[in-house]
Amino acid sequence: MATSQPTATGGDQDPNSANLRPSSTNYDAWMQGCTRKLGLKICGFLQKNNSLGEEGRLAGSLSERQKNLYSCDNSDRDARFRRTETDFSNMFARDLLPAKNGEEATMQFLLELVDILTNYVRKTFDRSTKVLDFHHPHQLLEGMEGFNLELSDQPESLEQILVDCRDTLKYGVRTGHPRFFNQLSTGLDIIGLAGEWLTSTANTNMFTYEIAPVFVLMEQLTLKKMREMIGWPSGEGDGIFSPGGAISNMYSVMIARYKYFPEVKTKGMSAAPRLVLFTSEHSHYSIKKAGAALGFGSENVVLLSTDERGRVIPADLEAKILDVKQKGYHPLFVNATAGSTVYGAFDPINEIADICEKYDMWLHVDGAWGGGLLMSRKHRHKFSGVERANSVTWNPHKMMGVPLQCSAILVREKGILAGCNSMCAGYLFQPDKQYDVSYDTGDKAIQCGRHVDIFKFWLMWKAKGTIGFVIFCFFHRSL
Repeated sequence: MATSQPTATGGDQDPNSANLRPSSTNYDAWMQGCTRKLGLKICGFLQKNNSLGEEGRLAGSLSERQKNLYSCDNSDRDARFRRTETDFSNMFARDLLPAKNGEEATMQFLLELVDILTNYVRKTFDRSTKVLDFHHPHQLLEGMEGFNLELSDQPESLEQILVDCRDTLKYGVRTGHPRFFNQLSTGLDIIGLAGEWLTSTANTNMFTYEIAPVFVLMEQLTLKKMREMIGWPSGEGDGIFSPGGAISNMYSVMIARYKYFPEVKTKGMSAAPRLVLFTSEHSHYSIKKAGAALGFGSENVVLLSTDERGRVIPADLEAKILDVKQKGYHPLFVNATAGSTVYGAFDPINEIADICEKYDMWLHVDGAWGGGLLMSRKHRHKFSGVERANSVTWNPHKMMGVPLQCSAILVREKGILAGCNSMCAGYLFQPDKQYDVSYDTGDKAIQCGRHVDIFKFWLMWKAKGTIGFVIFCFFHRSL
């Protein structure tokens, strides 16, 4: 997005920083060429042999993979589906695949849609364009130049659907624009975009290995890598991708409660004493929300004082723990923030961990924003002591630029995530499947259906390498 990128420390060159833009100024042709190559790779991925070998690794020789990579490159098919002038005004969704003879109409429609998307991407990176063509809610609701948000009983033509697609992007916010700084999740990563396209095409669910074999393995391996970066021995522990940092933080509170008072799972909060949570006055509001949603009550979420740099004062934490104990309540959980929303502050994790160990409390580190710095040797010191945490939230969709949503809850103790949330739904999690059912992830999640958030992140990691993420995070931190 920027005209220049920072160089890697120690003389390392980011392989993604070279040739960021084509030498030609014809961005339309460049984007179409990129899309064409990207389409071949996505098609190849979808047709790849996903069977497992004895060691649980993806089977298939290099030659087979190369063959699959280009399996969609069929010249005859290309000739049949080159762009042609198509009248979409009398065509409807019913004319597209899987309708009979719907293949050509489908391809022409998708080619038009790709043009809309690539044109939007090109303009997103153009500093001379607007971040937002702002209109008030009543203007958009009343309709803008044929753009109508109302739903009708009768279907719209494909021509109108394409207009709706253009206008949706036209009146939305270009969050990937170089001058967009409104939220902590910004940017438009092309590899991440490709991953999201493929994810939607696959349209599967993450609850069992049988329905999402490749994605489940990607998630397992990526979470293990993230736990290794936290510093837990051999990446041991558990984790899962959730719908966002607020839910990841809520997971941590649920697991802490289950760790100390497992009977609450079956008997409810009446089986436990009055439990108290502690968090910084500058922490994310999701800790308070978790307290309210999980039955602790927002009054039992104690806010901790901070210093002039927005960091929790450990002495204030200990004083408030003692005050709670004196009242006969049970101090359960401390949230340490690693990159607060407003100040960007990092709480002193080591000192907080000492207090948590002293009073036998659960320590959670909310690294939703700052988690990317765990990859950097230069900046990891801000997370000093994170390996002592019981759980960590890490949002790759923030500092690391992964498309929304992409948030992980990582837990040091193996098995506790499943113990906390499992309900053993027999119709879905049968114990006698023909594969190792420990790969089924659905029973340890608080939701049943779960979106595939892993592929875009995994694909970006493959494309950038760890060093690419380090440079990206360093650049954002320097702004």
